[in-house]
Amino acid sequence: MAPMTEIQDIYARLVVEGADEALAFYRTAFDGEVLERFAGPDGRVQHAMIRLGSGKVAVKDAGDGDAAPVHGGVPVIMALYADDPDAVATRMIDGGAEVVFPVSDHEYGERAGRLRDPFGHLWMVAKHL
Repeated sequence: MAPMTEIQDIYARLVVEGADEALAFYRTAFDGEVLERFAGPDGRVQHAMIRLGSGKVAVKDAGDGDAAPVHGGVPVIMALYADDPDAVATRMIDGGAEVVFPVSDHEYGERAGRLRDPFGHLWMVAKHL
């Protein structure tokens, strides 16, 4: 078996309708601090990170294949950052995971892909470039 890659970070990504409204709610309700926010050309939030105490959660608008739970979508995507996301994806596939989006380089500075584990949970495996 190949050596494990180093896991560098892990957090939940919440898919919502109205990411900016959700961020405002989390700021008020949990005294959260928005650390980063990236929107697409249409203005919809593709990724935002908010610190809640010593933890953090990512928030994104529904779309790009992700439905919000109010529309029957998966409510959480686990984001796992590792030094070799390709190796993590291969190990997941070997264990029965299905590729949703293959691991590739993205214009926002990450190498990332999405997989569905054999139990139905979605995982984004990534590394910062």
